[in-house]
Amino acid sequence: MQHDLIAQARTWLAEDPDPETRDELAALIEAGATQELAVRFAGTLQFGTAGLRGELGAGPMRMNRSVVIRAAAGLAAYLKAQGQDGGLVVIGYDARYKSADFAHDTAAVMTGAGLRAAVLPRPLPTPVLAYAIRHLGAVAGVEVTASHNPPRDNGYKVYLGDGSQIVPPADGEIAAAIAAVGPLADVVRPEDGWEVLGEDVLDAYLARTDAVLSAGSPRTARTVYTAMHGVGASVLTAAFERAGFPAPVLVAEQAEPDPAFPTVAFPNPEEPGAMDLAFATARRAAPDLIIANDPDADRCAVAVPDPAADGGWRMLRGDEVGALLAARLVERGASGVFAESIVSSSLLGRIAEKAGLGYEETLTGFKWIARVDGLRYGYEEALGYCVDPEGVRDKDGITAALLVAELASVLKERGRTLLDLLDDLALAHGLHATDQLSVRVEDLTVIADAMARLREQPPTALAGLAVTSAEDLTRGTDRLPPTDGLRYHLEGARVIVRPSGTEPKLKCYLEVVVPVADAAGLPAARARGAELLAAIKRDLAAAAGI
Repeated sequence: MQHDLIAQARTWLAEDPDPETRDELAALIEAGATQELAVRFAGTLQFGTAGLRGELGAGPMRMNRSVVIRAAAGLAAYLKAQGQDGGLVVIGYDARYKSADFAHDTAAVMTGAGLRAAVLPRPLPTPVLAYAIRHLGAVAGVEVTASHNPPRDNGYKVYLGDGSQIVPPADGEIAAAIAAVGPLADVVRPEDGWEVLGEDVLDAYLARTDAVLSAGSPRTARTVYTAMHGVGASVLTAAFERAGFPAPVLVAEQAEPDPAFPTVAFPNPEEPGAMDLAFATARRAAPDLIIANDPDADRCAVAVPDPAADGGWRMLRGDEVGALLAARLVERGASGVFAESIVSSSLLGRIAEKAGLGYEETLTGFKWIARVDGLRYGYEEALGYCVDPEGVRDKDGITAALLVAELASVLKERGRTLLDLLDDLALAHGLHATDQLSVRVEDLTVIADAMARLREQPPTALAGLAVTSAEDLTRGTDRLPPTDGLRYHLEGARVIVRPSGTEPKLKCYLEVVVPVADAAGLPAARARGAELLAAIKRDLAAAAGI
């Protein structure tokens, strides 16, 4: 067994084109580090609907140039089998470790396979890549990013020609094509032959961002902005300048791309501590709101002044921002369909219904939301918003930030705030309070065990609320394809439990709806909502054994 493992590692080593991972693997072989080698050669990093994502390092269970070259070769084979020989593939990348190398390798493989390849001019936000696919008439796109994952990770996200991320069956067919790739020496990789796009593709994206704003709307909101060490700052500030907003005050320590993400434990605005520097900057600058992007700038987080909050600033939940943007679009007379993932707040459905708009629920992920027929607006609670589906059929943290800033400006002119508008929505539709129980694990069997336990012994009540229906989403529903998840409807509440598709986490999404008669009843409704969410979280953790 040990001999086979060493032999397997030596075979991989002989093919590895990257001196850095070659040295790393050679050292592990030399040291006889069989435990570590066993982990790295336990299989291959699986290509799924999120593409590839994993820790950087040598071996088939890590993200590295060998894995990326195979992925690119498989994608090229799939595209040619679909009759797209000679078609254009656009490649974007963020500022993480190895991102530029992975983009270069992908361009070389596409060119060698007889496709045309074009690489974005520099590390840019993911939505610029999603835009460029449609703008340039490409047959596919690749974004090299691990979004808000830890510094040691990278990833590989695939889009097809409609500008949306892949969904089944395409993901399975691409995975099969990757598995069929032979020796790396047989993958043709020329030294040149692809195009490096100019800044005009970014200019076209920026020109399109104007489409999300109303002509002549106020543009007075003052913002503090953090790029979270990612690639968003130059693009967001350019978009704000074009639109005529005051220049955002940048969180200086996090403004420049840095793959080490030195000031945060996890470069995700939702994680504890990630926004501390932004709050500190805001206390000095006294803006109207804080806006944060994640490292690839496809997500947008918002914080607002709140004297009742610790430090005077309150982070809005993704569901709150989702409802605020929907309300703004309704006020502007939007038509079409509003869509969200099943784990997002049911408030969006109530807003759409009252406005006479279409409404759809999808599985988690913008790969599903972006495919809704007639989509006008889509969001999911994990800070993802699609406010211009004709331009970017994916979440876009730049255009979402513009629309939030416009809404804050409109309200400011009326002597009101985003919190006031949230109160209006609670009075119109009931207080929709949401929270999440999220458990990060080292051992993935913890997640599998929790899901099995809930399936074998489903809870009959949570927080004293009776479970009125329970669905195992692996069977699918009349409106949803199968997915690994459980959904419980309670009297005045809803709970969804699912493993994360991109991180080693079990995620439980909780929502309670508390009726509110008048403005005087809002504080009591909020207290009741918080109390119920805390009790559901406690009872669900016990039921799942986590």
